Amino acid sequence: MSAEAFGNWNKKSNFKPRVVDKTDQTKSKIRARLNQSFLFQALNEEELRIVVDAMDEKKYAPGETVIQQGEDGYELFVVESGTLSCFKLFSGQSQATFLKHYQAGDAFGELALLYNAPRAATIVADNDSLLWSLDRETFNHIVKDASRNRREKYENFLTKVKLLESMEPYERSVLSDAF
Repeated sequence: MSAEAFGNWNKKSNFKPRVVDKTDQTKSKIRARLNQSFLFQALNEEELRIVVDAMDEKKYAPGETVIQQGEDGYELFVVESGTLSCFKLFSGQSQATFLKHYQAGDAFGELALLYNAPRAATIVADNDSLLWSLDRETFNHIVKDASRNRREKYENFLTKVKLLESMEPYERSVLSDAF
């Protein structure tokens, strides 16, 4: 498992934000949900607008699988309504273990996007569920970059704090993430 690397041999393409048509009321609803999720708290106003515009509505019926453990992940989800259950099949087990419930305001599916890795668990709708999905390209260009930039800003600040000058870079990174 590794994160996507960009450089001379793998350049980020010119990003053209995706826009999914929706009403102002729907945009407000999505914005309210995103404000509940830690994943989106590093975004400035323009970045948040791009993410809201890019999100697409997905509806799932009870028992329907939203993501399947082991599959490639191309989107993350934010729960608008309904509840969903998360299960993981651990090595050496024949039956999946229940891990947690997701409900309104929760986000999932970001690990596959962050680390370019297969889905780590299976998520199934417990009842009628309305989710907002965000595609990998928008996530990588907006959310991931905003989080990295904010962490770097905090790390730079912490290097200038006399009391913390003896911290290891890893410790400084952890403290930056806590901010």
